[in-house]
Amino acid sequence: MRKSLIVSGFTLISALLLGACSGNDPAMPGMSGMSSSPSAAGAAEQSGHNADDVSFTQQMIPHHNDAVTMAKLVPSRSSNPKIVDLASRIEKGQSPEVQQMQGWLTTWNASMSMPGMSSGAMPGMDGGTMPGMMSADDMKMLEQAQGTEFDKMWLDMMTKHHRGAIDMAKTELGKGVSPDAKALAQKIIDAQQGEIAEMQGLLSQS
Repeated sequence: MRKSLIVSGFTLISALLLGACSGNDPAMPGMSGMSSSPSAAGAAEQSGHNADDVSFTQQMIPHHNDAVTMAKLVPSRSSNPKIVDLASRIEKGQSPEVQQMQGWLTTWNASMSMPGMSSGAMPGMDGGTMPGMMSADDMKMLEQAQGTEFDKMWLDMMTKHHRGAIDMAKTELGKGVSPDAKALAQKIIDAQQGEIAEMQGLLSQS
């Protein structure tokens, strides 16, 4: 009889101890942080992009569109076949990139433009105006020029425009996380550095 009481008491104590351990599980030291949700920035990076990728894309779209508009002016105003060819390559190269970037913004559920954007007065990657963008007055002057005057003005403006795009692309390489956006940024740097060299050569011949 006494042996049975001892066994029963041991069983009861074991059950109480197990119940106590089970009840304390949710508050065990170090466990409370295991189920915390990631920050908004962390969640964005896990999805393959961050705010810098979005800003780069939103700004590069109108920047590219500006270059395409300038390129379309060339055939009716220049008689220099090298400049006509360069403008054609710029238009054919940048137009598909605009479509590509618009697709990213759709995928990211982001607006196609940043709030307050307007041609010639767009926020830059680090504040201020967007690097290299032409003002309305610049575009008007370019539209009214012809022949060699147009050629020199166009080459000067497009060189400035390209340098601005390269600055923006370098910022993306340093701050962005999207592999696709960073790959495009490097492509922009490589292509437009080559085109700047080409335009400087054409300017030296004028």
